[in-house]
Amino acid sequence: MFTDSVELKVSSGKGGQGCVAFRREKFVLNGGPNGGDGGKGGDIWFKCDNNTHTLSHFQKKMHIKADGGRPGEGSRMSGKSGQKKVIIVPPGTQIVDAESGEILLDMLVDGQEIKFLEGGKGGLGNIHFKSSTNQRPTYAQPGEKGETREIKLDLKLIADVGLVGFPNVGKSTLISTVSNARPEIANYEFTTLTPKLGQVDIGDFESFVMADIPGIIGGAHEGKGLGIEFLRHIERTKILLYMIDLASYRDLKEQIDTLKDEISSFSKTLGENKFAIALTRQDVVPPEDVDSLVNGFIELMGVEASKESEFDFDDSLPYFIQKSADKTLGYDSSKPYFIAPISSATSKNISALKHALFNLVQVDRD
Repeated sequence: MFTDSVELKVSSGKGGQGCVAFRREKFVLNGGPNGGDGGKGGDIWFKCDNNTHTLSHFQKKMHIKADGGRPGEGSRMSGKSGQKKVIIVPPGTQIVDAESGEILLDMLVDGQEIKFLEGGKGGLGNIHFKSSTNQRPTYAQPGEKGETREIKLDLKLIADVGLVGFPNVGKSTLISTVSNARPEIANYEFTTLTPKLGQVDIGDFESFVMADIPGIIGGAHEGKGLGIEFLRHIERTKILLYMIDLASYRDLKEQIDTLKDEISSFSKTLGENKFAIALTRQDVVPPEDVDSLVNGFIELMGVEASKESEFDFDDSLPYFIQKSADKTLGYDSSKPYFIAPISSATSKNISALKHALFNLVQVDRD
């Protein structure tokens, strides 16, 4: 089960009670107070772990508590401190205040560990209250209460490239072809019900992360279809790959206009991100129609077909790519970095697409 939002109550541990005790030993007259301090309550920590991918291990309205400190004992013995409680979450999890909506923590890096709530201090034993006027104190402090917060965990996946398209346009097939992700693939809409991440390897030491987001339909930003539940997973994604189906009953212009409108309506910032366009299922379209469809789409996007490319796009088919991915060298972020017909089934332009996307990712990282 994939869960990307959950509400929790978390409480740090209460401090232990201080001890009231007196020294009682043979041959020791008038033994004074020797009650020990209570132990400190356990803290609440959050830890980011790559081995966790969902929030499904949290139950609805769960209350997570750290251990309380143990009370102090005689002979000046302090109580044991409560064990800290570590809450493990996947990378991309935001800890949000349930009441105000304020983002309290943003867990991004594997191994990141942050203290969220401090445990209560242990109470002082009666040994601390001895004075010249009070030789026999019968008072010890109670432990301090721990802190309690009501929070919401929101998971927003972290990827370099997010795939955006209508249902059943070949997103899952592409990510399974170019990466180590193995999503379910079937010939019906909304096959992908949960986001999938895949690592795309470029050579031996270079890679980038691609996210397969469930299909978007018109009105998704208002909650239609799978709606905003998954649109927010591409909020952290800086590069979008729009996947337009050449074999769809939907017009190519309708597809790109609807997708860009949904993205911009959901997040203006996201709508201004760098993007590229893959024209999918080229192998399904009759060869005599592919050129006219692709050339028409390139013209529709206000650019001209390219003659050559460093990424070896197949020159038997029309395509477009900007001369550089670097803004200082002329990259225009208002236009797609590339437009290329692809086929995952026949591997047409798949290698070129991988390397072109990596080039865009690399420039963005620098």
